[in-house]
Amino acid sequence: MYKPVLDAVGGSLLLTALVAMLPLITLFVMLGALRITAWKAAIASLVVAILVAVIGYSMPIGQALLAGSEGAAFGFFPILWIVINAIWVYNMTVVTGHFDVLRRSFAKVSDDQRIQAVIIAFCFGALLEALAGFGTPVAITSVMLIALGFRPLKAAVVALVANTAPVAFGALAVPITTLATVSGLPEHALSQMVGRQTPLLGIFVPMALVYIIDKGKGVRETLPATLTCGFAFAIAQFVTSNFISTQLTDIVAALVGALSVVMLLRVWQPRNGYIETDTDVVVGGATSGATRDASSGRVGSAGTDSTRTGSSGDGDHPVGQGVGTLAELAERDAASHDTRQDVLKAYAPYLIIVVLFVLAQLPGIKDFFNLKAANPSFTWPGLDLQTAAGKPSTIPLFKLNVLSAAGTLMIIAGLITIPVIGISPAKALKAYGATYKQLATAIVTVMAVLGLAYVMNASGETATLGKWLAASGALFAVLSPILGWLGVAVTGSDTSSNSLFGALQVQAAKATGLPELLMAASNSSGGVLGKMISPQNLAIAAAAVGMSGKEGDIFRKVLGWSLGFLAFMCVIVYLQSTPVLGWMIP
Repeated sequence: MYKPVLDAVGGSLLLTALVAMLPLITLFVMLGALRITAWKAAIASLVVAILVAVIGYSMPIGQALLAGSEGAAFGFFPILWIVINAIWVYNMTVVTGHFDVLRRSFAKVSDDQRIQAVIIAFCFGALLEALAGFGTPVAITSVMLIALGFRPLKAAVVALVANTAPVAFGALAVPITTLATVSGLPEHALSQMVGRQTPLLGIFVPMALVYIIDKGKGVRETLPATLTCGFAFAIAQFVTSNFISTQLTDIVAALVGALSVVMLLRVWQPRNGYIETDTDVVVGGATSGATRDASSGRVGSAGTDSTRTGSSGDGDHPVGQGVGTLAELAERDAASHDTRQDVLKAYAPYLIIVVLFVLAQLPGIKDFFNLKAANPSFTWPGLDLQTAAGKPSTIPLFKLNVLSAAGTLMIIAGLITIPVIGISPAKALKAYGATYKQLATAIVTVMAVLGLAYVMNASGETATLGKWLAASGALFAVLSPILGWLGVAVTGSDTSSNSLFGALQVQAAKATGLPELLMAASNSSGGVLGKMISPQNLAIAAAAVGMSGKEGDIFRKVLGWSLGFLAFMCVIVYLQSTPVLGWMIP
């Protein structure tokens, strides 16, 4: 049985923490500075984590390897199980042409791509996050943005930055329920506290998306839309999380945010529209080697004839889709006349997903999906661990929730979708196989990084970093969100970060005299900002837009946004720990 010692290196917590950082430093340096592909960086960092565990923490190599294998398995199920099946549903709509109908439907709301990005990446992405989470919104919305004319790098960055404010309540609020379990604090109280932090972030995310697309002038020109969307989303998220339902928080917020923009556009339009023109980009389903020579520009709208040319600065990148160039899509769109039935079929897969996930939460149906016989749990063979406190570790317990997993519900939704959109079973099966091929490198990356996370958790590396940060005293109010951010950056999941650090946040709060509820909630709220730099999500975004191997390019684009929003959240949490904003704590 292995029991971690948190100051294993020379009896010094500081030295041990510095050694424990090596796997993370390796990962982010290889990604950001050396521009090495994500799957190679992930495997190399996993090797470093194992070496640190064995040499620095004296963990038996067999235990380290077993922990890594369990993490890799967890990376595939349930995390990749959700993403793969969600992308399969999307790919079937590409095969039948219903994705084109959906794209045209979104485009009719506004011909301004800045507004389209807010509706698709932020609002629709929030709905996907609410239902499935775990990278699904990034994968689907990034491809939708490409189909509307965005360059792959910009589409990936917009999708990743948009996937922030909704994350804490994603996958029907699993991060909150997990945090309640590990921290011992009431779920509703945590929901209330997080619902008084992330909405403040949600106000500014739509503006950030427009800035990524069109810089400062674009932000000024679309301010009515971004403020309307941001405030509507924030108010709905606050009200739902505090007074209605933790699980329905993001569903309500996403729908209210989208509806507010649609209603606004009936009485207001940006003075100057914005369209990115690109004749060479290929969009759709399978990987292609096409490259792009893109430019972007403004066109007059709402009765004006003003124009302005914009520049992306994204450079030339291979595009990962294979249905046609934008010029071909435009020609096809001009010849298309979508009927109401076509539009309903285009929206049907997502409506099916919403209905199925909601039904799965109803008493009786939920009990059926949670049958123990169909959701076995077992101890990972050979893995025998204790916590640093000498208690049995929960890490070796592997839950194979075959029936209740969100990915399984997504499979069921896909099977229902097949007859609804009229795709043949043979083509649906072919699309399923193509989805695995499309996500091959992302699968390797996610499994390797989760292996890394499990090795760091089992050996005590993660706990060492947490304890070191927690020793900062009153300053911990500022560092608390950083701890959550670090957890998500490593694991790619706010749920996993809450599992790692939720109890530690409460312990640190007790030791420093800070509010326990605030510190626990801050782990989740800070964690949402680490998702955009997580190698798993970078890999999923890169695979979706055809930039596999260029995850480092995406990483450098989103890092500044991640750190900037994190600093903003740290200020909020610090002020909430003082009389200035202390009244916000329930």
